[in-house]
Order: sequence, then structure tokens, then C-alpha cells
Amino acid sequence: MAVLRFRVYWEEDDAVYRDVAIKHTQNFKDLHETILKAYEFDNKHKATFHRSNDHWQRGREISLEKYEKDYKAEPLIMDATAVGTEIREPNQKFTYVYDFNKNWTFLVELINVTKEENPKMTYPAVVRTEGIAPSQYGTKGLVGDKLAEIEEKYDLSAGADGFGTEGEDDANSVNDEEETQGEDEETAQTEDDGASF
Repeated sequence: MAVLRFRVYWEEDDAVYRDVAIKHTQNFKDLHETILKAYEFDNKHKATFHRSNDHWQRGREISLEKYEKDYKAEPLIMDATAVGTEIREPNQKFTYVYDFNKNWTFLVELINVTKEENPKMTYPAVVRTEGIAPSQYGTKGLVGDKLAEIEEKYDLSAGADGFGTEGEDDANSVNDEEETQGEDEETAQTEDDGASF
């Protein structure tokens, strides 16, 4: 049985992504739920996938359910559509939109296909996490460990106003040297003048 590995990028920052492994026989509803879990989103809103090309242009829709809107073509329904049936090319792409009011958009790209299942893994599974996920409702994201991790990474705790003292001593010592040098030259000049008498 084939295992498909998708990389799910947050559209606004491609440094934030999650890799998801799913069996080709599992359906888009499984993939939808795994993406939400990977990004720590709730499961209360409408959602849809679109089959896409290399330029992320949206094609056939694979929807959680049929919504009251105009469709160019009848949508496929997630829980009735196996992921493997919609793979047309080796790096197949989908866009995934969650919560039509907030319009959270993720770019889903097939990055690997393997015939070997990992017996220790329950599919679908999140197999890699990169970057801090956006906060679904605007406040949750940076609390506790994650905030401490950012503070540590960027050293935010030291020098709260953002300006350090590095280089200040060096600048003062250069000025002191110039003043001392100037005084020495004046003394030498005076001594020379005195010698001529």
C-alpha cells in the first residue's frame, strides 16, 4: 500500500510547514483533520481542497460538504474521495482553505511516495513540524514554552529597549586618545619654541 507524504505550507510564510504522511486509500477528510491537528486549529469551520497546478491555480474542488454557493463543477466530497484518486502527477499540489471567514490558506504538495508502511505509525500522521504555527484566533500562539523559545533564539530578554552598550567604550577611548595626542603635540611645540631663545 502506498504512503503519500505531503508538505503543508502556510500560504503567508513558507518557512512554516508540516509534513503529513497518509495512505493513498485514506480520504481527504482524514487529510483535512490531520492538517488541523498539525496546526493546532479547531474543527468548527467550513473547509475545502482544490486540485492545483504548479502555479497554485485552483481546479477541481474537494469539499467537506456541499455548501450553498455557485460551483463551476460539482464538488467531490472529502469523506467519499480517496487521496490517491486525485494524484495526477509526481508532485501533485492542492490548496486547502479553512474557515471561509478568516480564509486560512495552506499549500499542500506531494513530496514523496513510498510503498513501505511504518508499522509503528498510525496513519495519517504528522511526521515533521517546522516554524511556529499561526494562531487561529489571534492570541494563543506565543505563550509559555514557545515564547521562551523565541526569547532564547533572539535573545529578547537582555536589553529591553533594544539597544546594547557594545561599542560605546571603544568610541570613548578613541576620543580620549585623540585628546591626549593633541595635548602631547602642543607640549612639544611649546618646548621647541622655548629652545629657540
